[in-house]
Amino acid sequence: MSTSPQGSTSPQGIRLQKVLSSAGVASRRAAEDLIDQGRVSVDGEVVREQGLRVDPDSVVIHVDGVRVVVREDRVYLALNKPRGVHSTMEDDRGRPCVGDYLRGRADKLFHVGRLDAETEGLLLFTNDGDLAHRLMHPSFEVLKTYLAEVPGPVARDVGRRLREGVMLDDGPARVDSFRMVDSYAGKALIEIVLHEGRKHIVRRMLEEVGHPVLKLVRTQIGDVRLGGQRPGSMRALNRTEVGALYSAVDL
Repeated sequence: MSTSPQGSTSPQGIRLQKVLSSAGVASRRAAEDLIDQGRVSVDGEVVREQGLRVDPDSVVIHVDGVRVVVREDRVYLALNKPRGVHSTMEDDRGRPCVGDYLRGRADKLFHVGRLDAETEGLLLFTNDGDLAHRLMHPSFEVLKTYLAEVPGPVARDVGRRLREGVMLDDGPARVDSFRMVDSYAGKALIEIVLHEGRKHIVRRMLEEVGHPVLKLVRTQIGDVRLGGQRPGSMRALNRTEVGALYSAVDL
């Protein structure tokens, strides 16, 4: 029995299989197979009807439970922010800023959250205001992963203290996970995962347990990883990464 979501159809719209194909989900023929198999939903309802016409600007489409971004005007980028670059689109003092990496782009983009000037690593940009708002809102608890170089050796109880929580001047804070990565020549490399978003939170927590940060890199936001992306380079997120971000904030 065919299922057609109420209120989602648009006689002047685009056939669903074409929308899926244009979004890079699959070829048009493979998209038809996905629909036949009941793996596609529009506005929360499974679609099994071939040829359903939809308006890509107004519907929400999922394939296998993962949100598919079908609006062609949406942009999702990842920058590996170098050390010394400020997380602002403009700087009135002429200092390097992340806006320098977006010069010449026609789309109006903004950064999702911030990294302080001395912190390197993953910073996201988009013109999708709803997604950006949710990624930054503490209630969604999107995890962020950091690699920190600190003075060593690191005592065995440091991880436990950070997981249980430490008291900062603006209240308690704790990490979601802590892992010792390496130690060498009086220094240590540790990985911290947390959903906190307060200013300088990683630096302040590590200072509190006696290991002030020497170098800090954000390596991951949700399921989006920095990987081997070189400092100063910008790349477009792929469909899987964007879908994962949507899933992380229940969109």
